[in-house]
Amino acid sequence: TGLPDSTLPPFFSYQDQALHAEGVPLQRLAEEHGTPLFVYSRAAILDALAAYQRGLAGREHLICYAVKANSSLAILQTLVQAGCGLDIVSGGELERALAVGVSPDKIIFSGVGKTRAEMRQALQVGIGCFNVESRAELDVLDEVAREMGQRAPVSVRVNPNVDAKTHPYISTGLKGNKFGIAQEDVVETYRHAAACAGLRVVGIDCHIGSQITQTGPYLDAMDRVLDAVESIEAAGVKIEHIDFGGGLGIDYQGNDNPPAADALWQALLQRLDARGFGDRKICIEPGRSLVGNAGACLTEVLFLKPGEQKNFLIVDAAMNDLPRPAMYQAFHRIVPVQPRAADASGTVWDVVGPVCESGDWIGRDRALAVHSGDLLAVLSAGAYCMSMASNYNTRGRAAEMLVDGTQAHLIRARESVADQTRLERLL
Repeated sequence: TGLPDSTLPPFFSYQDQALHAEGVPLQRLAEEHGTPLFVYSRAAILDALAAYQRGLAGREHLICYAVKANSSLAILQTLVQAGCGLDIVSGGELERALAVGVSPDKIIFSGVGKTRAEMRQALQVGIGCFNVESRAELDVLDEVAREMGQRAPVSVRVNPNVDAKTHPYISTGLKGNKFGIAQEDVVETYRHAAACAGLRVVGIDCHIGSQITQTGPYLDAMDRVLDAVESIEAAGVKIEHIDFGGGLGIDYQGNDNPPAADALWQALLQRLDARGFGDRKICIEPGRSLVGNAGACLTEVLFLKPGEQKNFLIVDAAMNDLPRPAMYQAFHRIVPVQPRAADASGTVWDVVGPVCESGDWIGRDRALAVHSGDLLAVLSAGAYCMSMASNYNTRGRAAEMLVDGTQAHLIRARESVADQTRLERLL
């Protein structure tokens, strides 16, 4: 019955034939708080962060968690209290960052479409760096900063034209992507930035994609960024920090083998040292690799619907709660919270939600022994699930729990219809 613990993410295990997050039985949380329900392990988050901290120990560095992966305040608070800065991509994420008490100089503002209002907001609080993605953005930021009597700290994002070997929707380092400035334009862009009275050049950055499971693309990107640094400094512009972005993948399938964060950084630092840049400050922006495996989404089986061509297992979680499968055919393991012995109902199902779209599926062709009313856990759901959740079909966003040992804290109440319609007006 059930699955061997080795196939579960760290800090999730079967104890007495029941799935637990750390020391808390998930069945109990579902009974108390309803479903769908996101449950996160605090220990899993801090363990993932510790691997990066070990990998960069002894080096001047700043680890900025990528808020877009999961922006729930208690998650941000957990990481900030453990020493993280934050990587933001909007004014709204800036407000969240400030709400959890991060030092503004440990905030990096990324993204291709910052508005003037967002630039002013970030300059007013004194963020550490703007990662700038185009010549046009440099000019607007220069104008805004001069109007405010400030100099904006900037880093230019290089597009190294490196294939991260990941899904096209989450690949960001190829010439065909919307991100960054082409390698051949970088030196002239830095010359221009250095000549702007409202800008202060502090770094260079690069981010090639998400869910990367190989070391090779990182090494290729590092070489191209370091080539750019040599050319920029030869042109008389000093680079204080080198930002290598994030993107490290996690094990969704149970048999994926992305490099461990500390092992990855051991390899990258060796390359950095060999190229003569071992004394530079390093910034990185991990997201999914810190929170992805720390979360599970609990969902109740509503109906079993056998069919001639497909068997459908209909659950109460949907594409508005777990958007990744619908968006880019992502895989999440799905396991029973209280496993049954395989019997006549142990068959192969497509696990689908109640939303009125054929794209509303959570998992295809899953062998599960379940009855109506059983609970399932959708694993590795800590990243890009709650942060991308919507109210499609007027469905309230799920509640969230953070488990710490044997304690479970409600960190987001379930959203009501009244919450959803609060800003709407009848004619």
